[in-house]
Amino acid sequence: MTKTEIRKLLRQKRMDLPPNEKDRLEDLMLIQFQSLHLDIPDTIMTFSPIENYNEYNPILIEEYCFFKNPAAILIYPVTNFKENSLIPVATKEDTIFEVNDYNINEPVNGEPLLSISIQLMLVPLLAFNENGYRVGYGKGFYDKLIADCSHKMVKIGFSFFEHVEIEDIHELDKKLDYCITPLKIYQF
Repeated sequence: MTKTEIRKLLRQKRMDLPPNEKDRLEDLMLIQFQSLHLDIPDTIMTFSPIENYNEYNPILIEEYCFFKNPAAILIYPVTNFKENSLIPVATKEDTIFEVNDYNINEPVNGEPLLSISIQLMLVPLLAFNENGYRVGYGKGFYDKLIADCSHKMVKIGFSFFEHVEIEDIHELDKKLDYCITPLKIYQF
């Protein structure tokens, strides 16, 4: 399938998940993440789920990371729609978040960081293939950011569904290191 076809199909499939089923799947993905036995680093980029898209919510992963490493700093992206780019912003407990025009909850008073400082990135996605390429919303925001990060940074996607075939991989698309589903951990 093409990315356009995948976006349409998987967006609808995700929207059809009842809240209790989504919660169950997220619990299973936490268990999968814990089984990776990663050393939790000090700088973790995460994301705020777009609620009206029924996106995966990484809050359980964030809480687990803080449990394993209380010194961890959570970094959230701030979207620059003029340049189709993301600005990594470090947050604290008192960081204020506001919903932007695209229904994305973003920090407004965090500290911008260099992308090279990110050690672990939780990457949103709609779908992924068996080689670690992902399908997002089509603007390349995360691919651009990943290109600017350290090659040592660990990139993990989370999907409610198993891998799909993606026909139109682009040369600028960046691979994940892992993708976690409720049933399996994929390593690339």
